[in-house]
Amino acid sequence: MGKVNLREGNVSLILDSYNDLFSDFDPRPYSDRALSEDFLLECRRAAREKDSEKIELRLLVPRKFRKKPDELRIKRRLKEHFYKNFVIQKKGIKKIWVEGLFWVFLGTIIMIVATFAYRFSSDSFLIDLFFIISEPAGWFAFWEGLGKMFIESKKGFPDYEFYLRMNKLDVSFLSY
Repeated sequence: MGKVNLREGNVSLILDSYNDLFSDFDPRPYSDRALSEDFLLECRRAAREKDSEKIELRLLVPRKFRKKPDELRIKRRLKEHFYKNFVIQKKGIKKIWVEGLFWVFLGTIIMIVATFAYRFSSDSFLIDLFFIISEPAGWFAFWEGLGKMFIESKKGFPDYEFYLRMNKLDVSFLSY
Protein backbone atom coordinates (compact mmCIF):
# COMPACT_ATOMS: atom_id res chain seq x y z
CA MET A 1 0.00 0.00 0.00
CA GLY A 2 1.47 3.33 -1.01
CA LYS A 3 1.51 6.64 0.80
CA VAL A 4 -1.05 7.99 -1.64
CA ASN A 5 -3.68 5.52 -0.37
CA LEU A 6 -3.09 6.58 3.25
CA ARG A 7 -3.67 10.21 2.40
CA GLU A 8 -7.06 9.44 0.83
CA GLY A 9 -8.59 8.46 4.20
CA ASN A 10 -9.87 11.15 6.50
CA VAL A 11 -7.98 9.98 9.56
CA SER A 12 -5.15 7.46 9.67
CA LEU A 13 -3.67 6.32 12.97
CA ILE A 14 -0.69 4.02 13.39
CA LEU A 15 -1.09 1.56 16.25
CA ASP A 16 1.49 -0.73 17.82
CA SER A 17 -1.34 -3.07 18.76
CA TYR A 18 -5.09 -3.01 19.24
CA ASN A 19 -4.48 -2.13 22.90
CA ASP A 20 -3.52 1.42 21.87
CA LEU A 21 -7.24 2.10 21.36
CA PHE A 22 -8.21 1.12 24.90
CA SER A 23 -7.56 2.12 28.48
CA ASP A 24 -4.51 0.46 29.99
CA PHE A 25 -6.39 -0.05 33.25
CA ASP A 26 -9.29 -2.02 31.79
CA PRO A 27 -8.60 -5.77 31.51
CA ARG A 28 -11.93 -6.68 29.91
CA PRO A 29 -12.18 -8.05 26.36
CA TYR A 30 -12.24 -5.68 23.37
CA SER A 31 -16.02 -5.86 23.13
CA ASP A 32 -16.43 -4.28 26.60
CA ARG A 33 -13.26 -2.29 27.20
CA ALA A 34 -13.21 1.44 27.83
CA LEU A 35 -11.67 3.50 25.06
CA SER A 36 -8.41 5.33 25.70
CA GLU A 37 -8.66 9.04 26.48
CA ASP A 38 -5.73 9.62 24.11
CA PHE A 39 -7.57 7.87 21.29
CA LEU A 40 -10.77 9.85 21.95
CA LEU A 41 -8.80 13.10 22.09
CA GLU A 42 -7.20 12.29 18.73
CA CYS A 43 -10.64 11.52 17.30
CA ARG A 44 -11.94 14.90 18.55
CA ARG A 45 -9.03 16.71 16.96
CA ALA A 46 -9.53 14.87 13.68
CA ALA A 47 -13.29 15.46 13.66
CA ARG A 48 -12.76 19.18 14.25
CA GLU A 49 -10.26 19.44 11.39
CA LYS A 50 -12.27 17.50 8.79
CA ASP A 51 -14.89 19.26 6.72
CA SER A 52 -16.72 16.18 5.50
CA GLU A 53 -19.79 15.01 7.37
CA LYS A 54 -18.66 11.38 7.47
CA ILE A 55 -15.28 10.46 8.92
CA GLU A 56 -13.28 7.49 7.73
CA LEU A 57 -10.92 6.14 10.35
CA ARG A 58 -8.07 3.99 9.11
CA LEU A 59 -6.27 2.10 11.83
CA LEU A 60 -2.87 0.82 10.76
CA VAL A 61 -1.71 -2.25 12.65
CA PRO A 62 1.44 -4.33 12.11
CA ARG A 63 0.61 -7.21 9.80
CA LYS A 64 1.78 -9.84 12.32
CA PHE A 65 -0.66 -8.61 15.01
CA ARG A 66 -3.81 -8.39 12.88
CA LYS A 67 -6.71 -10.68 13.82
CA LYS A 68 -9.98 -10.41 11.93
CA PRO A 69 -12.23 -11.50 14.87
CA ASP A 70 -10.64 -8.86 17.12
CA GLU A 71 -11.07 -6.21 14.44
CA LEU A 72 -14.78 -7.00 14.15
CA ARG A 73 -15.19 -6.74 17.95
CA ILE A 74 -13.28 -3.46 18.00
CA LYS A 75 -15.37 -1.98 15.18
CA ARG A 76 -18.53 -2.99 17.02
CA ARG A 77 -17.18 -1.53 20.29
CA LEU A 78 -16.32 1.78 18.61
CA LYS A 79 -19.75 2.05 17.01
CA GLU A 80 -21.46 1.17 20.32
CA HIS A 81 -19.40 3.76 22.22
CA PHE A 82 -20.07 6.57 19.78
CA TYR A 83 -23.77 5.73 19.39
CA LYS A 84 -24.31 5.48 23.17
CA ASN A 85 -22.64 8.84 23.78
CA PHE A 86 -24.51 10.42 20.86
CA VAL A 87 -27.83 9.35 22.43
CA ILE A 88 -26.70 10.67 25.84
CA GLN A 89 -25.76 14.05 24.37
CA LYS A 90 -29.00 14.26 22.39
CA LYS A 91 -31.08 13.47 25.49
CA GLY A 92 -29.14 16.04 27.52
CA ILE A 93 -29.82 18.81 25.02
CA LYS A 94 -33.49 17.80 24.77
CA LYS A 95 -33.78 17.82 28.58
CA ILE A 96 -32.37 21.36 28.74
CA TRP A 97 -34.86 22.50 26.06
CA VAL A 98 -37.80 20.92 27.92
CA GLU A 99 -36.69 22.60 31.17
CA GLY A 100 -36.33 25.89 29.30
CA LEU A 101 -39.82 25.60 27.81
CA PHE A 102 -41.20 24.85 31.26
CA TRP A 103 -39.56 28.00 32.70
CA VAL A 104 -40.83 30.13 29.78
CA PHE A 105 -44.34 28.74 30.24
CA LEU A 106 -44.19 29.28 34.01
CA GLY A 107 -42.94 32.84 33.58
CA THR A 108 -45.67 33.59 31.06
CA ILE A 109 -48.36 32.25 33.39
CA ILE A 110 -47.01 34.28 36.32
CA MET A 111 -46.96 37.45 34.19
CA ILE A 112 -50.54 36.84 32.98
CA VAL A 113 -51.75 36.32 36.56
CA ALA A 114 -49.85 39.46 37.65
CA THR A 115 -51.47 41.44 34.84
CA PHE A 116 -54.95 40.35 35.97
CA ALA A 117 -54.05 41.17 39.57
CA TYR A 118 -52.94 44.64 38.51
CA ARG A 119 -55.98 45.23 36.33
CA PHE A 120 -58.47 44.21 38.97
CA SER A 121 -56.65 45.55 41.96
CA SER A 122 -58.44 47.83 44.24
CA ASP A 123 -56.65 49.57 47.00
CA SER A 124 -55.81 46.19 48.49
CA PHE A 125 -52.37 45.91 50.02
CA LEU A 126 -52.16 42.13 49.45
CA ILE A 127 -53.01 42.35 45.75
CA ASP A 128 -50.46 45.14 45.27
CA LEU A 129 -47.85 43.06 47.13
CA PHE A 130 -48.67 40.03 44.98
CA PHE A 131 -48.27 42.13 41.83
CA ILE A 132 -44.95 43.62 42.97
CA ILE A 133 -43.54 40.16 43.77
CA SER A 134 -44.97 38.26 40.80
CA GLU A 135 -44.03 40.65 38.00
CA PRO A 136 -40.23 40.31 38.41
CA ALA A 137 -40.66 36.61 39.22
CA GLY A 138 -42.47 36.11 35.92
CA TRP A 139 -39.82 37.97 33.96
CA PHE A 140 -37.07 36.06 35.74
CA ALA A 141 -38.65 32.69 34.95
CA PHE A 142 -39.29 33.72 31.34
CA TRP A 143 -35.70 34.88 30.69
CA GLU A 144 -34.21 31.97 32.62
CA GLY A 145 -36.10 29.60 30.34
CA LEU A 146 -34.87 31.38 27.21
CA GLY A 147 -31.34 31.30 28.63
CA LYS A 148 -31.56 27.55 29.12
CA MET A 149 -32.91 26.99 25.62
CA PHE A 150 -30.59 29.22 23.65
CA ILE A 151 -27.43 29.58 25.75
CA GLU A 152 -27.10 26.61 28.10
CA SER A 153 -28.10 24.07 25.45
CA LYS A 154 -25.34 25.41 23.15
CA LYS A 155 -22.71 24.41 25.72
CA GLY A 156 -23.41 20.76 24.92
CA PHE A 157 -23.36 21.26 21.13
CA PRO A 158 -19.62 20.57 20.58
CA ASP A 159 -19.94 17.14 22.24
CA TYR A 160 -23.23 16.49 20.45
CA GLU A 161 -21.74 17.38 17.05
CA PHE A 162 -18.64 15.26 17.74
CA TYR A 163 -20.68 12.18 18.64
CA LEU A 164 -23.07 12.82 15.76
CA ARG A 165 -20.16 12.74 13.32
CA MET A 166 -18.47 9.81 15.05
CA ASN A 167 -21.74 7.89 15.06
CA LYS A 168 -21.41 7.76 11.26
CA LEU A 169 -17.78 6.64 11.55
CA ASP A 170 -16.42 4.20 8.99
CA VAL A 171 -13.57 2.15 10.50
CA SER A 172 -11.11 0.09 8.51
CA PHE A 173 -8.01 -1.78 9.58
CA LEU A 174 -4.95 -1.84 7.35
CA SER A 175 -1.56 -3.48 7.63
CA TYR A 176 1.79 -1.76 7.69
